[in-house]
Amino acid sequence: MATIKHSEIIKASPERVFDLLRRVEDFADYSDLIHSIDSLGENRYRWHVRAVGMDWAFDVAVTEIEPPHVLAWESLEGVKNQGRYQLREVPEGTEVALTLQYDIRNRLMEKAVNKAAKPLVEKVSRQILERVEARLNG
Repeated sequence: MATIKHSEIIKASPERVFDLLRRVEDFADYSDLIHSIDSLGENRYRWHVRAVGMDWAFDVAVTEIEPPHVLAWESLEGVKNQGRYQLREVPEGTEVALTLQYDIRNRLMEKAVNKAAKPLVEKVSRQILERVEARLNG
């Protein structure tokens, strides 16, 4: 599995940041690449994303919730992936570290996605965290 990491500092407490990150279905409001997120119940969601010129859909389940420090998930269908937000209090507010792992089994797709994935995930992560911070401090 390929791994991508990204972190940002948000000027707010871990509790306030976690409260927004915990609302998974709201992520579509935080990034231009996330078309929509549908709640499937029981901490399960269907993500609709437009990336590398293609539409991607995958179902995920939230696998770990430890307020206000950890929110983790893994895919159930579609693109195999798992991710984890780790929140840590710092003097400036909260450091939010994202670790995302994914596996694409089609060789041709894998090359295209691997080339674009890191900047793409960083862009989405940056958008999400900037918009979370704007909502918290706006």
